[in-house]
Amino acid sequence: MMQSVTMIPIGTVRSTRTVAEDDDWDSVASSIELDAEQFTGEAFAGLDTFSHVEVVYLFDRVDADKIETGARHPRNNVAWPKVGIFAQRGKNRPNRIGTTVCRIDRIDGLRVHVTGLDAIDGTPVLDLKPWVCEFGPRGEVRQPVWMDKLMRGYWSAR
Repeated sequence: MMQSVTMIPIGTVRSTRTVAEDDDWDSVASSIELDAEQFTGEAFAGLDTFSHVEVVYLFDRVDADKIETGARHPRNNVAWPKVGIFAQRGKNRPNRIGTTVCRIDRIDGLRVHVTGLDAIDGTPVLDLKPWVCEFGPRGEVRQPVWMDKLMRGYWSAR
């Protein structure tokens, strides 16, 4: 058996969206507020020189009995193929960890304001990393057609 891991969130998502919905995340105003007991504004020093930040967060409102370990239809849509949990980005993941690359709008004290964060208000943030081009995909990128369809409207209403 693998050993357990304990993490302490570094901060919290502040968002106008309080319910998880599947689409139009670019219209949502969000920020990440660092925990003032752990950090000062110095933790953000230099982050403003990057255009994007990768946010690692916990899907804390997913009930343990809803966690998927096998295959399912994405968004429960039977028109899309049944695929394993590691072939999709659904929130009902074994460790409930989400990641999103967001545009940095501004930094204000202990808050970084972002666009494109698909996490709801109160979500615990586990880590922040500047987006570095060299950590992006190398070589050709491909994905199945069903994923193209699933992602239509995810970031903006279309």
